[in-house]
Amino acid sequence: MNENMKKRNAVLAQTVIKGLESRNMTGYYAADKGEALKLALEVIGEGSSVAMGGCQSAHEIGLVDALQAGNYNYIDRSQMTPREGLLAAYDADVFLSSANAMTNDGIIVNIDGNSNRVSCIAQGPKRVLFIVGMNKVCSDLDAAMKRARNVAAPVNAQRFDVKTPCKVTGRCSDCKSPDTLCCQFLITRFSRHEGRIHVILVNDTLGY
Repeated sequence: MNENMKKRNAVLAQTVIKGLESRNMTGYYAADKGEALKLALEVIGEGSSVAMGGCQSAHEIGLVDALQAGNYNYIDRSQMTPREGLLAAYDADVFLSSANAMTNDGIIVNIDGNSNRVSCIAQGPKRVLFIVGMNKVCSDLDAAMKRARNVAAPVNAQRFDVKTPCKVTGRCSDCKSPDTLCCQFLITRFSRHEGRIHVILVNDTLGY
């Protein structure tokens, strides 16, 4: 990422943070992955139980490794059945996620197949912490939905053994394939619970 893009992102992030605040959510700006990791651990707090959906961004900033090595109760869903992992996540102090896209005024968009991730974002864990690269920020909700469907979902499809049109074409076909990853769409535009939703905006390209 060139310096002019980084400067633009730093300015835009302040607009996004104001948008989040107007929606009863808390935003933070991290200039790089190292700063994002430090902020994330401060928000989580030592001794906390931490669950996670599919969050590539958390891996990319080194957060999962830090949680596993530190004084945290990291709930590893890969060691559980899907149902066990979901119930454990509901009771966690913190749930980690990223966004498939978000608007520059603070609306967060996520698409899910099994719905474990979006259900935890909407209801359950005491706090939700999003790790979001500035590459996910879009001009408005329409652009965010298009990004989620035409960028994030087709890229995610490449990771799994699924038979969907987007895996072949690289774009959304609004399919009803039995393997579709786009079962649930969650638009988070406001939080009724002050202090529950936190978003770290990272001046880097993260996730899908």
